[in-house]
Amino acid sequence: MALAPQPLWWLQLASLTMLFGAVRCAQPVAAAWYGGSFGFAWMSASLWWLYTAMHRYGGLPAWLSVLSVLLLAAVLALYLAGAMAAQARWRALHPLGSWAGFIAWWLLAELARGVWFTGFPWAASGYAQIDGPLQGLAAWVGVYGIGAAAAMLATAPWLLFEAVQAAAGQRQWLVLAAVLGLIGPLGLAHLLPQGFTQPTGTLRVSLLQGNVPQDEKFAQEHVGQSLEWHRQALLAAQGDLVLAPETAIALLPEQLPEGWWRELVQHFVQGHTYALFGVPLGNYEAGYTNSVVGVTPAHDQLYRYDKAHLLPFGEFIPPGFHWFVAMMNMPLGDFNRGALNAPSFRVKAERVAPSICYEDLFGEELALRFADEQSAPTLLANVSNLGWYDQSTAVPQHLQFSRMRALEFQRPMIRATNTGATVIIDHHGRVTHALAPYTQGVLNGEVQGRTGLTPYARWVPSCGLWPLWLMALGVAWWPVWRRFVPGRVRSEV
Repeated sequence: MALAPQPLWWLQLASLTMLFGAVRCAQPVAAAWYGGSFGFAWMSASLWWLYTAMHRYGGLPAWLSVLSVLLLAAVLALYLAGAMAAQARWRALHPLGSWAGFIAWWLLAELARGVWFTGFPWAASGYAQIDGPLQGLAAWVGVYGIGAAAAMLATAPWLLFEAVQAAAGQRQWLVLAAVLGLIGPLGLAHLLPQGFTQPTGTLRVSLLQGNVPQDEKFAQEHVGQSLEWHRQALLAAQGDLVLAPETAIALLPEQLPEGWWRELVQHFVQGHTYALFGVPLGNYEAGYTNSVVGVTPAHDQLYRYDKAHLLPFGEFIPPGFHWFVAMMNMPLGDFNRGALNAPSFRVKAERVAPSICYEDLFGEELALRFADEQSAPTLLANVSNLGWYDQSTAVPQHLQFSRMRALEFQRPMIRATNTGATVIIDHHGRVTHALAPYTQGVLNGEVQGRTGLTPYARWVPSCGLWPLWLMALGVAWWPVWRRFVPGRVRSEV
């Protein structure tokens, strides 16, 4: 679907045009096959890097790792297969209804994949438009709305084809609908207001990238070297805020050498720099969390953020899959979940909202932090460790997703990662500072906080994604109601 590292927005539109052409007159079984094949290719190409984590670092046999990736892609493709089968089964009789139904079922498939069973929205179609002509819709309808707009734009040319075959009485309406389908999404994306936020203050930030090989990160013989590099980099930071990656400190505080943790914390308490760094917390009795700890100058009480949206198989094990996890040589298990609507970390006058790893894929969950405008974040921060996936598309894809969050909320985002992408993103979704991936270093730069709420940040905290669900369900259900409710005619207008 034209995602990073080749975000070709036009290629995504072309692929949707071909999919609609394949299913528009197909029977349900054939439509399911087309949708499933499309989804399988999409997911396989987007998720192949999981093979590296399972085979190289997990120790699974190559054949089983390949099979696992393909099975996951096949399961995720079922959403689109089911949606296209439903589109064919309850297709409206009029071309306009069929066109609208395809867009609705496409959106329903995307929403279901992103929400059901904890959700896995990696590579949602709207991300392909991060540098495309529809990016202006992000602040209004988010990535799922952009995906629906892309489907409308991509499939509108088929209405012109239908117009050629239609009777004279219907031709003008089909041409009008096609024109609206082509210029409507583009017009809205470029004409809707975009200036919803205002600058607050500027912070000097230092973002750490340890580039610790994944097979050394938790190994007893190597962990000391990683700890020492991160300690030195944290202590050397001179700006307003220093941010270190997910599990930059790879041991529990009580497992660290004596005095190590106390010295680190006291350095920031007695200094002028604020610090946020990833560290596991907890104990055997209470359970463990994947956390970020914050230290504020002149304050002994630590800030704590616990990861709320856990990664399946990585941080929690779905029922019935303990046997699969047991086959891998990974430090995996069941972590405790943190609060979704966590308070921000205050850095001077700014409010920093941390997220860990793929949590920033869930814009609807980040939106909960904007429910109260007075305490809403002025800056987003993500800490990640994509070292599991080596030099793969996981790194540029995750950056693409973070840029979309910046657009949706018109907030800058800073990212400190183990292997990349360690960057500063402005409120327009543009990368202003970047550290070369797969290198060890510290990225220093300035970031400007923002206040104010986008339309997306206003309606999602109170309504969730229900407006999109209801709109799509209403359009998808309309031909069913027209056909099967007694007293209704079978023709579509």
